[in-house]
Amino acid sequence: MTVPLLEPALTGPRIVPVLVLDDVETAVPLAEALVAGGLTTLEVTLRTPAALACAEAIAAKVPGALVGLGTLTRPEQFVRARDAGAKFLVSPGLTDRLAEAAKAAALPYLPGIATVSEALTAWEHGFRELKFFPAMLNGGAPALKGMAPLLPEVRFCPTGGIKAENVREILALPNVFALGGTWLTPAEAVKEKR
Repeated sequence: MTVPLLEPALTGPRIVPVLVLDDVETAVPLAEALVAGGLTTLEVTLRTPAALACAEAIAAKVPGALVGLGTLTRPEQFVRARDAGAKFLVSPGLTDRLAEAAKAAALPYLPGIATVSEALTAWEHGFRELKFFPAMLNGGAPALKGMAPLLPEVRFCPTGGIKAENVREILALPNVFALGGTWLTPAEAVKEKR
């Protein structure tokens, strides 16, 4: 069984801001600004106590935002993410239990992988879009280029350590459908509401 794909739902730039949010009052204006700037696919990470509420508020109040929830590390988080309005799900890795939870949620899911063996395991579970993570620590564009002939039907959304200067090189790869990162929303700028 394969899960739905995220790539067909993407509009605008193939860049996914990864948001680490501490409060709903900051989340909605930040999402509105990103969407107004053309960045409509947003990943809210479950790294803070307020993250789920932030994702729910963005999904409800920001038309045009395609909200995903990331850093899912426990099966029970998948249902909560879907119920909060998430349209796609992201994990830093993959286990059998996470694979089953993702299939049950029936949303696009990007399990994190760092090696060809991990990518093959994800493929066997039915996942065709994968998060290459942490991308820069694991070889960046050269590593993804090397995986292309080995995994011709797999598409990647690399995250982790990507900076503005890496974007063009990574997005030019035929096996990359998008990329994500926090460089667009640095913690200090978000905190100061810039």
